[in-house]
Amino acid sequence: MLRYVIKRLLLLIPTLFGISVAVFGFLYLIPGDPAQAILGERATPEMLARLREEMGLNDPFWVQYGRFAGQLLRGELGRSLRSGLPVSRDIAVRLPATIELTFAAMLVAIPLGVLAGVIAAVRRRTILDYGVMAGSMVGVSMPIFWLGLVMMYYLAVDLKWLPPSGRLSVEYEAQVPFITGMYLVDTLLVGNLPAFVDAARHLVMPALALATIPAAFIARMTRSSLLEVLRQDYVRTARAKGLLERIVTLRHALPNAMLPVLTVTGLQVGSLLGGAVLTETIFSLNGVGRYIVDSISYRDYPAVQGAVFFVATLFVLTNLVVDLLYALVDPRIRYD
Repeated sequence: MLRYVIKRLLLLIPTLFGISVAVFGFLYLIPGDPAQAILGERATPEMLARLREEMGLNDPFWVQYGRFAGQLLRGELGRSLRSGLPVSRDIAVRLPATIELTFAAMLVAIPLGVLAGVIAAVRRRTILDYGVMAGSMVGVSMPIFWLGLVMMYYLAVDLKWLPPSGRLSVEYEAQVPFITGMYLVDTLLVGNLPAFVDAARHLVMPALALATIPAAFIARMTRSSLLEVLRQDYVRTARAKGLLERIVTLRHALPNAMLPVLTVTGLQVGSLLGGAVLTETIFSLNGVGRYIVDSISYRDYPAVQGAVFFVATLFVLTNLVVDLLYALVDPRIRYD
């Protein structure tokens, strides 16, 4: 096991190197002038030329990438052209909102997806099975931005059940100090129950919109894996002993069917991070996803590079953790 962990950690080096080259190269090739974006339309050619020289934009690609890679090796993500602050500091302020949204979405997606998959497997070839499969197909295919706008119109504008955007109402913002940056946690730490309820209501629509695709994938994988396990010999033996079907399914079959589900769940973290870009923008959540969108709009290339590299690294590390959890979920697995 230790050798496998060391091997996977060593493999992170070329992976992160490839990510850094891809991130920097993509932004290097897209049209646009960062100097023009900073100085504005009224900047003279002399001012633009001087700023480009100061920023090193006239240097060859490999020189510019060398500076970017050097920053990464020092643990720096660059400095934002828009705020003038280190990108790592900007991300640190916005990351709690993204973490809160991601955890809320997974708390919705995992139970909903597993429950739907179990129902579909147990009621195979019935209207319930067909309904779950059709619903999961719709969930996988549905654009997050469209679903978010539909939910906002009906639940917030039309029915007025939920607040349309933001993370907390204005009257509560001054009452909640910045402790963790996650309002659900901070409101509980200070004992402000009305603010907690308000933060939870603000989180309902973004979490539901973001959880749609992961829940659909988890449901399909749970159904497929559970159907395969239910055909195993030890399951037939358990039935032959007279155990209730509910006991056979939940206690004997479902735990052994969860390994592929764990794989899909770990991979869906990446889709959540990608979906957070759209979700945070639609619902005006000041997270890392919206920070990337705003930085692209302002052509703040260092901020985009640093934030995208951070998100990609987080995705790679999450997959590593999920891979290492296999041995805990299924003791039959051993890493040589």
